[in-house]
Amino acid sequence: MDMNALMQQAQQMQQKMATLQETLKDKTATGSAGGGMVTVTANGHSEIIAVNIEQNIISVDEREMLQDMITAATNDALRKVKEISKEEMSKLTGGMNIPGISNLFS
Repeated sequence: MDMNALMQQAQQMQQKMATLQETLKDKTATGSAGGGMVTVTANGHSEIIAVNIEQNIISVDEREMLQDMITAATNDALRKVKEISKEEMSKLTGGMNIPGISNLFS
């Protein structure tokens, strides 16, 4: 196997990975809880960018339930973002499972 060709392929993969990471920043996923009463939106870098709470559930008496729903919606959004990252990575690698590469986006 030609070592120069292998190095060139590695550089191309590195460039594609950098492009993918930049692209993921623009991808979003929204998780919800309580039948949509609480929604959380995350970007492809697993950063929370928005939280929406329906006004009718904001009550001092329901504080604990609201906190639980925010947590659930956040986890739902982050799971969806992780799935988007896996799908994009699969496109980049042609479906090949490269050990350790998925850890770059978690």
